[in-house]
Amino acid sequence: MTDVMGMRIDAPARQAQSTQPMRATIVRAAQLARDAEEKAVKRQHAKGKYTARERLDLLFDSDTFEEIGRFNGGDINDGKAGSAVITGFGTVYGRKVAVYAQDFSVRGGTLGTAEGRKICHLMDMAMDLKIPVVALIDSGGARIQEGVAALTQYGHIFRKTCAASGFIPQISIILGPCAGGAVYCPALTDLIIMTRENSDMFVTGPDVVKAATGETISMDELGGGYVHNAKSGVAHYLGEDEADAIDYARTVLAYLPSNSDEQAPVYAFASGRAEQEAAKRLATIMPDNDRQPYDVLDVIRCIVDYGEFVQVHELFARSAVVGFACVDGRPVGIVANQPNVNAGILDVDASEKVARFVRLCDAFNLPVITLVDTPGYKPGADQEHAGIIRRGAKVIYAYANAQVPMITVILRKAFGGAYIVMGSKAIGADVNVAWPSSQIAVLGATGAVNIIHRKDLQKAKEAGRDVDALRAELAAEYERTTVNANLSLEMGQIDAMIDPEQTRDVIERSLKLLSTKRRHRPTTKHHGNQPL
Repeated sequence: MTDVMGMRIDAPARQAQSTQPMRATIVRAAQLARDAEEKAVKRQHAKGKYTARERLDLLFDSDTFEEIGRFNGGDINDGKAGSAVITGFGTVYGRKVAVYAQDFSVRGGTLGTAEGRKICHLMDMAMDLKIPVVALIDSGGARIQEGVAALTQYGHIFRKTCAASGFIPQISIILGPCAGGAVYCPALTDLIIMTRENSDMFVTGPDVVKAATGETISMDELGGGYVHNAKSGVAHYLGEDEADAIDYARTVLAYLPSNSDEQAPVYAFASGRAEQEAAKRLATIMPDNDRQPYDVLDVIRCIVDYGEFVQVHELFARSAVVGFACVDGRPVGIVANQPNVNAGILDVDASEKVARFVRLCDAFNLPVITLVDTPGYKPGADQEHAGIIRRGAKVIYAYANAQVPMITVILRKAFGGAYIVMGSKAIGADVNVAWPSSQIAVLGATGAVNIIHRKDLQKAKEAGRDVDALRAELAAEYERTTVNANLSLEMGQIDAMIDPEQTRDVIERSLKLLSTKRRHRPTTKHHGNQPL
């Protein structure tokens, strides 16, 4: 037998070459890696948490994770397996995704120079490859021993995150502490996912709060998963546990394209009897009394494929509903008012919730389906003082600048400024339809009558007439002549009046019609000055 150079190899030589010789340092490195994971298992499992590598197994399709820089930041000769962050790539539903996972078992997951450089290198690669980045956060923050050098790395990560924003999807999963300046890494990403237990985010911890204000508060009450999902709106999903949180991230990635230059994946779907039955149910959801609430989720589930709707910000600003779904196999973003909560009114929180989601959809080419049933912006001194003008304007900015296909269905009420901002044709929607129950006007009938016929009502009162009966009569007349979709139809602001059963079919056909719509750049400006 001869080798590739034509030289003869005898049997003993062949046997000697059958196994590649292993250098002692390689054997040592492999043992360090095994020891490090055993140490991580003991430390993390005792706290009811997975190790960083176990989390990666949950995130990626089986046997697809490829690590980069395994021993970067370590010292094999000194027995240090690596840095406090794992970086690499894998696939989620067959599509490539980049990840960095902080390892709390290594120096408390703290970030120093080595960790910062690994994360920045990963993000550079993700942008070059045009793929999403998922961050698994479990860290004690900046490494105090490295001082300003550690803080500098946060600055580099912030800059990279901002550069990637709107170009590739970025998802942060908080699976442990995230404190101080470190909180702004996830804050700059598209979605933040937290868990009920062990997940905390705050700029200043309980000890600092007590020293500064005298207030005693627990970590969970200050910045736990529920607090940031239901009160602050910082987080977008509350996982029951780590597996649920990571599964939610996988699900969201299935609706998004890998980058802003691509369209979202299209899935095989065959409409059948289930969709026909769901369409019929739409006719039974709307109450006869226009003041009676109903659950808009029932409407959404009758419209989307398999009734599957993935909510975003489910526990925050619940008078509005946003989330991902598919219609005829095409991923879309759904925005809806929720009549079950404060009549579906737009307040400061609901405005920001809607605006941020519309911007997310516009960045990643997801059509926006808007279901409208709102009496308007919430009145009151508390709202004015909380900045309803500034924060409510964010909805306008989001819709007016969106260039994805936009389809709007008015289900019932669409009053005042809220009618305009919630995906009206005037603000840029492509297709606008209304149900027969729709009421479109500057004000509701009673409110309008109280203003328009103020003097008439006063005269009736002075004359001893039944003021309530007169008000009801005038309100009925106003509803007949003004509070309906006829004027909007005549002006071209509504394209058609449809029966509820037709809603899914109209949306399907509109999506096909608009499937070739693409972005354009109308001016040479760098960017607008959005109200913040």
